[in-house]
Amino acid sequence: MSFSEKTIQFLIENKIENSRDWFTAHKADYLRFVVQPLAEFVTALTPPMLEIDPMFDCEPKINRAISHIYRDTRFSKDKTIFRDVVWCLFIRDKKLFHNLPGFFFELSPRGFRYGCGFYIAEPATMANIRQFVLTNNPFFEKAKEAFDRQKIFNLDGDCYKKTRFPDQSEELRKWLDLKDICFICDNIDFDLLYSEELSKKVADDLKILTPEYRFLLLASISGTVE
Repeated sequence: MSFSEKTIQFLIENKIENSRDWFTAHKADYLRFVVQPLAEFVTALTPPMLEIDPMFDCEPKINRAISHIYRDTRFSKDKTIFRDVVWCLFIRDKKLFHNLPGFFFELSPRGFRYGCGFYIAEPATMANIRQFVLTNNPFFEKAKEAFDRQKIFNLDGDCYKKTRFPDQSEELRKWLDLKDICFICDNIDFDLLYSEELSKKVADDLKILTPEYRFLLLASISGTVE
């Protein structure tokens, strides 16, 4: 089952209603139009994702490879109960590994996005990334070469307001000045979102990021090298 206008319609209405009672009354729609297509999408992407990393958790269930729809409002002034964003995530088991990169696909009424990176990269990981950039680590060289060849993904992440590496080239500072890192493609093509071609398109695109994933993985599992 593909994503459809009913997927987006449910996300919009559920967010507007902001009611556990309304959600319970319409849970069958949630399962049919949101969870089921997400599960089928995860299943379709599982073989190519496991080619990239056989240790990925690809179980097509909520709180495994599929996000839940409830927001954590414990420490937020915004007490909206539900998100209007859902996603699937391909990452090693978070119970066994800490703060590793992963691949993701996210959709909302505003469009969809997919890519590879960290939810929040730890400072030690970013320190390793900067050191690997400065020392021409071969994993970085392969990641940069692959990134420069493609035109689908953008290098994204919060940056320091003032560069810490004024003597480096502008091209390298794009990597060195990042506080966080992600390779991301934003898309508002809803015809593609609702089509049977979506999973193949996303899988083929994400495979382009294999060198970037391996570079980020190395940085996250290495001891601090600075």
